[in-house]
Amino acid sequence: MSTRESGEPACEPCDTTPEVELVIESRPRDLGGLRVGRVLPSRSRRRVGPFIFLDHMGPATFPKGSGIDVLPHPHINLATVTYLFDGEIIHRDSLGSHQTIVPGAINWMTAGRGITHSERTGETERERESSLHGLQLWVALPIEHEETEPEFQHHPAASMPEHQIGSATLRVLAGRAYGRMSPVRTFSPLFYVEALIPSGSAIRMPDEFAERAAYVVSGVVDVGAERSGERRMLVFTEGAEVTLRAQTDTRVMLLGGERLAGERHMWWNFVSSSPARIEAAKADWKDGRFPTVPGDEIEFTPLPEG
Repeated sequence: MSTRESGEPACEPCDTTPEVELVIESRPRDLGGLRVGRVLPSRSRRRVGPFIFLDHMGPATFPKGSGIDVLPHPHINLATVTYLFDGEIIHRDSLGSHQTIVPGAINWMTAGRGITHSERTGETERERESSLHGLQLWVALPIEHEETEPEFQHHPAASMPEHQIGSATLRVLAGRAYGRMSPVRTFSPLFYVEALIPSGSAIRMPDEFAERAAYVVSGVVDVGAERSGERRMLVFTEGAEVTLRAQTDTRVMLLGGERLAGERHMWWNFVSSSPARIEAAKADWKDGRFPTVPGDEIEFTPLPEG
């Protein structure tokens, strides 16, 4: 039987849809002046494969002179994955990376033993009305790689494997799926795919991984008797054959992978298998022991109280 986040009861069609284990609604949050919908983690599901966090950013429009300012902040023991549908973000980090993130490109930042980064609207974008729409996910690292060296990967849109299944267009953004492999270097078996499915068309979910989900960015899809509109994640039953049928032109993100060994703990921007490691990261950030971001050294995000 499906259950729903935000206190919503399970709908009756879910009771007759064995493919769908859970439906998660996004919850509104504010992030540096940008409205986001938080999907993972949720009360009823902490992660899907190694994916432990998902924020849907926008769509938002900023008047001239404004934008987002996510001040320098730290991460440990995870990787962030940023993907835009519209607009751009200036990424800077303590490795010296300075990258304009644009639609269609994948930006994978491995925090490992510790990294600091900022995300801002660039000066050129602030000279006019601008827009922003995209997703940011966090991927928990396997225990043996949690303290790896920090790294930033940028892969332009043209490097993403793209192909057609019927009339649907699929882009493999990370990992492997549908016989294609992304150029992004990952630390565990996973898949992350953007699917554009025209109204009336259908695709099958990859079935080689234990944990799988689909997040509907826009449009409406049916899975069996379950119909889902935008800003919902469908988490699928292990081993089920899953077909997504688009009722309108739909953009959906497919994701999942193998379960990681061990528990993961999350506090603020820190994810780790070890609570003690998170406590050490708190002290390091509070006492200024994380590296600074070249070109963005003045401001920073204070450690939350509590």
